[in-house]
Amino acid sequence: MTRPVILGLTGSIGMGKSATAAMFARHGVPVHDADAAVHALYGAGGAAAAVIGAAFPGTLDPDGAVDRTRLRETVIGAPERLAALEALVHPLAQAAARDFLARQAGAPLVLLDIPLLFETGAEARCDRVLVVTAPPEVQRARVLARPGMDAATFEAIRAKQLPDAEKRARADFVLDTSLGFAHAEAEVAAIIRQLTAGPMPAAP
Repeated sequence: MTRPVILGLTGSIGMGKSATAAMFARHGVPVHDADAAVHALYGAGGAAAAVIGAAFPGTLDPDGAVDRTRLRETVIGAPERLAALEALVHPLAQAAARDFLARQAGAPLVLLDIPLLFETGAEARCDRVLVVTAPPEVQRARVLARPGMDAATFEAIRAKQLPDAEKRARADFVLDTSLGFAHAEAEVAAIIRQLTAGPMPAAP
């Protein structure tokens, strides 16, 4: 019995991860977006909403969904609160990824788009890892151009992510998204060809 090749996609904030995931999707590769999965878990009736509301009072909106702004204000700068939140959410997020993989069992290649892939040990669930990168000045300009983003928030987010150089050193593939759309598209196509050319890995 075979299973899909599992490619993990990660990269620090502002490195072009979402755009790269979209390229894989356009090539027909099933993509699991960990952020979108967490968004669903945080929504009204989501598996994480009630437990987060109980653990962090005042972080739910009137509909029962997690107010992400209030939650961020509650945990930012408080490592023990952040660790408690992660202990609640990560098992639920991992279960959503397992459900995705079960649904895509017949695909030759699947992509797990996980922002904190190395930070959460998710690389152990992947056959290969692709890291997207860009020069620091490009990263900073991209992030600060986002609505509601400021330098302090950017630095706080970056502080909890592994340094870009360490991610690149641990990657099987590295894609510099500052080199243009055509370059990125060509690199994505080459990675897909490489990972789907040989025999698929045996099921565990």
